This record gives sequence, C-alpha cells and structure tokens, in this order.
Amino acid sequence: MSELKNNIKPIVGLTVVCALVLAIGIWVGASLGQKKEEAKPENPVLESAAKKFADVLAYVERDYVDVTDLQALSEASICDLLKHLDPHSTYLAASELALSNIELQGELEGIGIEFVMLHDTAYVIAPISGGPSEQVGLRAGDKIIKVDDKDFSGQGLKQAEVAAQLRGAKGTTVKLTIKRGNNNNVEELLDFTITRDKVPFYSVDVSYMVDNQVGYIKVSRFTANTFKEFKNSFHNLQKQGMNKLLLDLRGNPGGYMDMAIKIANNLLDQGQLIVYTKGKTSKYNTKYYAKGDDKFDQCPVIVLIDEGTASAAEIVAGALQDNDRALIVGRRSFGKGLVQVPIPLHDGSQLRLTVARYYTPSGRFVQKSYGDGVTDYHADLIARYKQGEYFHADNIQFDAALKHQTSKGRTVYGGGGIMPDYFVPREVCAHTTYLDQLQAKDFLRQYALEYVDQHRETLTAMEYERYYSQFEVSDLMLKKFIAQASNAGVPYDDKAFRIAKAHIKLWLKAYIARNIWREQGFYPIYHQNDEEFQKALQLFDEAEALIQKPIIDEE
Repeated sequence: MSELKNNIKPIVGLTVVCALVLAIGIWVGASLGQKKEEAKPENPVLESAAKKFADVLAYVERDYVDVTDLQALSEASICDLLKHLDPHSTYLAASELALSNIELQGELEGIGIEFVMLHDTAYVIAPISGGPSEQVGLRAGDKIIKVDDKDFSGQGLKQAEVAAQLRGAKGTTVKLTIKRGNNNNVEELLDFTITRDKVPFYSVDVSYMVDNQVGYIKVSRFTANTFKEFKNSFHNLQKQGMNKLLLDLRGNPGGYMDMAIKIANNLLDQGQLIVYTKGKTSKYNTKYYAKGDDKFDQCPVIVLIDEGTASAAEIVAGALQDNDRALIVGRRSFGKGLVQVPIPLHDGSQLRLTVARYYTPSGRFVQKSYGDGVTDYHADLIARYKQGEYFHADNIQFDAALKHQTSKGRTVYGGGGIMPDYFVPREVCAHTTYLDQLQAKDFLRQYALEYVDQHRETLTAMEYERYYSQFEVSDLMLKKFIAQASNAGVPYDDKAFRIAKAHIKLWLKAYIARNIWREQGFYPIYHQNDEEFQKALQLFDEAEALIQKPIIDEE
C-alpha cells in the first residue's frame, strides 16, 4: 500500500448506490446496432440440455400434484441460471422492461414534475421546464390531493407507486386536484387536466461557473442524450469564460458505452486510444480511438469519482487518466469492466448478456472480483465501508501486482475500479449516526420543503446572489427542525448534533435553495462543504502541468 500512497495523496446510502450500479451497468446495444438473433442448438451438449429442461417442464405441467405457473417457473429458472454466470447478466420480464429502460432512453412519458412524498402527500418540488405540468400552471409547493377524483393524499402510497400512477402514454389525460396556499396563506383546491407528453430526463444534473475560470459539470448517468447535454453545457460554460473543467462522475452508475466514448473522444487528441473490448467472438473485439472531430479546447480537466462511479463512467475516467489528460480525485470507483448487450426474446422479455470485457488504454481490466458469489459481490460497497476504505487510503484492498503505465509513465492499477490520483476520504464528523438517521428518513429535505412553503413569496423575490451570501439557517430554525425530527422518531443527540451542526445548516440552506432555484441553486451551496470538490479546486495547476506538451529543441 505504501507505493499507492506515493501516487495518491491524502452521500447517498450505499444500498441505493449499489442498486443503481447493478441496474444500469454498461450497454453496447446502442453502438453495435444489436439485431435479434435466434439462439439455436449448435452442439450436442446444448441440444441435450435444452431438451432436458423442456422435459422437466412438461412433467411438472402434466403430473405435479398442484397447479403450477409454468411461465413463472421458467423465468425463475432463467434468473437462477444467470446467477451462475456473472453479477451483471440479467433477465427482464416484458412487464419490467419499459420501466427499466426509462433512465437510458433520456425521456419518459408523463406529466413532468419533480415531487417528494411528505406526510403521506405528494408535494410538487418543481414542474419540469417545458413539460405538460408547467404548461397548465402547476407550481412548486402544490400538494396533489386527488387523481381523477380519487383520493391520493393519505393513502399510504410510496414514491414509486405515485410515479407509476402519474406516468402514462403520450396523449392520455389525467385530472389532478391540487391544494395550494395563496398570498394570505389560505389554502384552496384547484383542478388541472393535464395531457401527458414526452418529458426530457436529463443526465447532466447541473453545470455552472465556480469562479471566473473553473466550470463544473455533473453527469449522473449515460443516456441516449448525454453527449448532447454535455456538449451544450461545455460550450455554454466556455462562453462564460471557462478555461478549466471540473467533471463530476461521482455516483454515476453508467449506461450507454457510446455516450462515454463520445465524451472522451472530444477531450482527447486524435488517435489516442479510449477503450477496447474483448469477447468470446470477434464481433465484440473493438478498439475505440479519438477521432479529433469537434474537439473541445485543451483546457485542464479534473474528474471526481467515488465508490458509486461505475462502468461507462469508469471508461471516461480511465481513458482520461491513462492518456494523462486529467487528474482523478476522490475514492476508488465501483469496478465494473463487463459489457452487456440487450437481446430481445420472443415474448417481449429481454436478456441482458455479458458479451465482452473492456480495458482502459493502458490495459487495465477494472472489473472487481465476483468469485465469492453474487451475494458478496452486491455487498461489496458495504464491506468497503466496514473495512474503512472510505476513510483511509491504507485500507484499500487491491492487487498491487496489477501495475500499468499511463502515456507519460505514471503508475496506475487494475483489478478493481479506477484508483484516484488523489485520495480524498469521507469526512468522518459528517457521518454520525444521528445525521445518518436524519438523512435516511429525509428530514432535511422535508423541513426545507415546509419552510419554503411558508416563505415562498419572500424567497422568490430574493435574488440568488443575495440568498447565497446573506441567508443563514437560524438557531430558531434548527430548534424547530430538531423538534420535528424528534417527534417523528429520531431522538435528539446533543453531542452528535454539535459535531454535525455546520453540515446540517449548510444542507438545509442548500435544500431550501433547490426548491426555488433548482439544481443551479443547490450545488453552489452544497459544494462549500464538499471535500472532494474543494480538494479538486486546489489541483488545477497540476492538472494543467499534466497536459503540457514537451518542448523540443530543434537546433
């Protein structure tokens, strides 16, 4: 580990991060133009196995003592079979497929709102710009009381159930009964009939100028629209004077491989290798090189990663690191180097089969081991947390023998994620049990939403610059917040509160800003106490030195 320390110098629940990583993974379907192919027996072993399985189903259907659901049995068998391959080969029934594809398609069909469940009621955080709800006049803070004249509030619905009822096919209509407070804080009921339509689902969460030189772009996933969003954000920041880029891939679980390749392509010089893949058959063996077309300015780049950065996001980080194009800051990434293609089956279901491994330009295979089985693989992020990897570089467990060299001879490692050039630990004091409980039960965001609901007119009239520099979460606000949390089942812990007080105040201020100014208001405040973000800002001189071309004396 001492050698690693010479090269690297000294958020969201783990379960959620892991679930997203496993759900999205990395796809090549969009770039390879995968066609439907029938899987036909080509050897005696395969033919015998297929016949045996068909015989078993036939005997069960004819002779088993109880009535059985053969479709359910066959699907369970397929899922069990895939567990013996790798953690990322999956099967999706037809009923699951549409919902699973939403995050990758870059758009969905529905009414277009961002909402949160609070006190068993759906509160509108904001209508999506240009979406159906904004067009009919829904506002932030509206409470959805009824849907199609049926009670919607107080019914014990979960967030996913609410989303499912509001979502629907383009052209269909839904009637919402909204409770809204007026200027006298007297609530009234309003009816809105909304025609569902396509709603954009953004993968670039936010972009803004940190100062007069540094531009920040956060990419949360790689969907069909990611490169277009990234390109637009990049050029908009350039117009504002950006000459240094901070690219945030933390928590990015991956997505379409071609989107990752396009972003890397536009940051690298022509001819530089981005990534290559190897599969059982030659059609999955491909090398991707930067073409140099529509190349972005050669500004210094720093990439933020963490344990939730996976697959397609690791391709971008690995390509920029191996070509000495960017510094990588944060913590070891997830470690997924397997590539899947979506294969449609005859009944509308889909097999997502691992067909290749991908390698970074230096030859790194970043896939972490899954030899201990799928269960342990899924629990890896929790295991990393328990062994202290998130807090000390010395606790990172990896194979030091898997050394590779970047284009300029820097040492990097394979065999389990992308190792950052600069390790930044999680801030221990920000993760007290008390604060973790407040976050797990969403009290910070809930309090912020209620505060905005009561002070919306004043906050809306305030310029963001004034809010950013002058607004403070008062002791009275904290007292009310603590009391609400205590009444809802999170007992007050004075010692833990004092440790985390500064973080709680900052997060409340950021969440309040999000309800008025969306992500553009949230992130500049949140980043004030963001250790990885602040560390990155100190490293741009080194990032600039990294990309300097050697001076050649021609005399």
